Amino acid sequence: MSKYDRQEALNLLKEYTKSDSLLRHAYAVEQVMRKYAQKFGEDQDMWGVTGLLHDFDYETYPTAEEHPFVGNRILKEHGYEEEILDAIMGHADYTGVDRTTLLAKTLFACDELAGFIFAVTYVRPSKSINDVKVKSVTKKLKDKGFAAKVSREDISKGIEELGVDRAEHIQFVIDALKEKAAELGLAGDIQTD
Repeated sequence: MSKYDRQEALNLLKEYTKSDSLLRHAYAVEQVMRKYAQKFGEDQDMWGVTGLLHDFDYETYPTAEEHPFVGNRILKEHGYEEEILDAIMGHADYTGVDRTTLLAKTLFACDELAGFIFAVTYVRPSKSINDVKVKSVTKKLKDKGFAAKVSREDISKGIEELGVDRAEHIQFVIDALKEKAAELGLAGDIQTD
């Protein structure tokens, strides 16, 4: 058994998060983090748990004074290691915690973009991520009125800090989410038995 127990992390997530949309966001970021860990030769379980738990306290403690500070204390009490705690603190620019590890930089680069790709998917006629293209995401990023709460600055800064090509990163996140489309509610109008 991995020391990064997904079921334990899932239990913690569900203890503090009830909203279906926030749970799906957690699963989405977990999926993208696992795929990046695979690409970078890192621990997929560790990276997955980091993605799964990055916002676990947000619904209960939504203010900038509380999130992710309260969650970090809870995670520390549960024995999560500093690298995970630092990555989660670093995903919110206002904490002042620098993103110095590949884990932290990847989490920051994936968090807002994953949420944005959900929004782009939901406005597709099919509501399927299979119909989402890099070009569509890029075009919607330029539309400040679309998914206005998503920080374009954070998305750009994340891509820059991770040192990846913008289009390749967007495609990577789309492809990672496609693998779990049904589970994430991104499969669209396709009916499955």
